[in-house]
Amino acid sequence: MKNYITTLQEMKTFLLLWITQSFSGLGSAITSYALVIWSYTQEGSALITALLMVSSYAPYVLLSIFAGALSDRWNKKITMLVCDTVAAFTTVIMLILLSNHALQIWHLYLINAVNGLMNTVQQPASEVATTRVLPKKYYQRVGGLRYFASSLNSIMTPIIATAILGLAGMGAVIAFDLFTFVIAFITLAFCIPIPEGEETKTEHEKLLVSARKGITYLKQESGIFNLILFLAAINLVASIYDAAFPAMMLSRNGGSEKVLGLVNAVIGITTFAGSVLTVFLRKPKSRIRVICNCLLFSMSTENFLLALGNTPLIWCIGGFLGWIAIPLMSTNLDAIMRLHVPEQMQGRVYSVRNSLQFFTIPIGYFLGGFLVDWVFEPFMAKQEATSIFAKLFGTGKGSGAAALFFVIAFAGIGVCLYFRNNKQIWELEKTN
Repeated sequence: MKNYITTLQEMKTFLLLWITQSFSGLGSAITSYALVIWSYTQEGSALITALLMVSSYAPYVLLSIFAGALSDRWNKKITMLVCDTVAAFTTVIMLILLSNHALQIWHLYLINAVNGLMNTVQQPASEVATTRVLPKKYYQRVGGLRYFASSLNSIMTPIIATAILGLAGMGAVIAFDLFTFVIAFITLAFCIPIPEGEETKTEHEKLLVSARKGITYLKQESGIFNLILFLAAINLVASIYDAAFPAMMLSRNGGSEKVLGLVNAVIGITTFAGSVLTVFLRKPKSRIRVICNCLLFSMSTENFLLALGNTPLIWCIGGFLGWIAIPLMSTNLDAIMRLHVPEQMQGRVYSVRNSLQFFTIPIGYFLGGFLVDWVFEPFMAKQEATSIFAKLFGTGKGSGAAALFFVIAFAGIGVCLYFRNNKQIWELEKTN
């Protein structure tokens, strides 16, 4: 008990920061989730809804390569507070527009772009702040706590968002988001001291010099570079999935807002269970094999069940199979990066990695929305009830999204098999 109390005392600053920031993250996630439902209900277009995520991710992808260097130059606490304040201000504007029945989709695109820009700068500042308020001996626990918070938010988001949206409307969702912001802001501003570290040469590097060093490292480390390309290809397939998912769940026969929330909740619970399971597993003999096998299993199960299933039960089973192994994959991927990239290079390499690994996400969202609205839905609308496609994917709105899931299942499997045979990636095992 004495050790337990000591641990809590030593981690209290971090725990306070983690709890309040996670609570604020829950509010933001609920708003984002509700906006997807609201926009699809207003427009009925997968592409228009997908562009919400494109506008959010685009600033992150374009500017992430410089974000680490910028964050190093600024006071971490002030950076976090300013970024949070700007994001909250855009949320207030959205609430005012909604209250006056003037909110339009293009407003959301602009708001998401501003929030994406703030997140790009805030994220590296938050990482450094965590390092500075937490003793080194507890670093190992941070990953587990963060995955716990992420999984818990994934579970709670569809439940709370659906409940508030159904009972009180979109305005109440945004008000709850602002409430969580106020709690996190006051706590960070007045209750959490974040010491500033000693200046280093890296902090005085020009942005282009810092970015160039990260790029040069990846050119020399072909195994890490190809592993990043592997994840970039997976992110392309996964973001097409993300764009088509709400369109199918909200419009296909048997789907609804409640079904969308149910399947998302199952995915959140599954991710949480997978992260807990990962804690008790021993280090694998081959981390690369674990990464490849986990992704191959995910890609070859969930997408087929979403495409061919026609009941919420089948879709929930698909969500379970698709996400149960992802925490194990992520844990081993993170371990490989930390073991192979020198600590003094990690900030610069990670910023370049983020741009390379995530640039496919906005592309995938755009492609997913476009393919659903302009290719697969029109194609399925022309099918007769007796056609093989109608028998496989059903009829009516949402059947096109189901057909797209069938296609991206094969695309995901192809990506996994292709990079599984990449010799440069397997070279990482020799020094692991």
